Amino acid sequence: MKLKTKNLLTLAELNPKEFLGLINDSIKLKKEFKKKGNRPILKNKTLTMIFQKPSTRTRVSFETGMFQLGGHAINLSSNDTQLSRGESAEDTAKTLSRYTDCIMARVYEHDLLEKLSKHSTVPIINGLSDTFHPCQILADFMTIKEKKKKFKGLKIAWIGDGNNVCNSMMYGASLSEVSMSIATPKGFEPDKNVLKESKKLTDIELTTDPFIATQNADVVVSDTFSSIHNRDPKRMKKFLPKYQVNSKLMKNAKKDAIFMHCLPAKRNQEVTSSVIDGIQSVVWDEAENRLHTQKALLVALIHA
Repeated sequence: MKLKTKNLLTLAELNPKEFLGLINDSIKLKKEFKKKGNRPILKNKTLTMIFQKPSTRTRVSFETGMFQLGGHAINLSSNDTQLSRGESAEDTAKTLSRYTDCIMARVYEHDLLEKLSKHSTVPIINGLSDTFHPCQILADFMTIKEKKKKFKGLKIAWIGDGNNVCNSMMYGASLSEVSMSIATPKGFEPDKNVLKESKKLTDIELTTDPFIATQNADVVVSDTFSSIHNRDPKRMKKFLPKYQVNSKLMKNAKKDAIFMHCLPAKRNQEVTSSVIDGIQSVVWDEAENRLHTQKALLVALIHA
């Protein structure tokens, strides 16, 4: 899949054909790897990874993905770069562009990614920012396609905080024409501009009632109620117990509904152990698919 965009900062940079193409390419790469291993499509290519935030799935999936495709990945924590000592994003981007074929950054502020992209001559991938998490949504929709075999006619119920993952999931829903029902406490709704743009292509409703959101849902999705940059214990009172995904809430969705979570999960907060470990949970397949969608994205941005 060849992309028109040089970077992937948000899924809004993709059109439906590109989004669905990446999902299909991810599935093909997964099947190829399971059968005989991947071809060295990115031989002699280098990915530089910048991490301002801790990471398990993002780091390991990108690093392993480059290795499986014959390339190499360099991991840089925030203290490993001159960004931590005051070097501008502009100068960092210009320098790394001379050494590497692609830059993935997992950052706090989305603005940093935009600055890097403006001054980099190589692709920039958003590994997570405070506003968006496009890579996670590629894996989520790959998982949905594997489990449901289609997108048309499906409904996703998002339960909890209208955060960066929720913002990106709305874009994913709009690109695949999947409907969404988002249940959040008042004041925790997703980004208004993203909602407005996404509703142009699919049906998205907002509610404060998780039972309304999960009615007739094919997919139930949750995420942590607190993030690395927001650990205010008072937040929990806004979410618990109403927005916890438990067996009762899952029974309100379709009988064959699946449960998804980007991980890490805070068990018995946003989701009970009985749900995340239950037969409807696909969180481990979802986590594995980060590897395969990262590979498809890297090939699309670097190899093409």
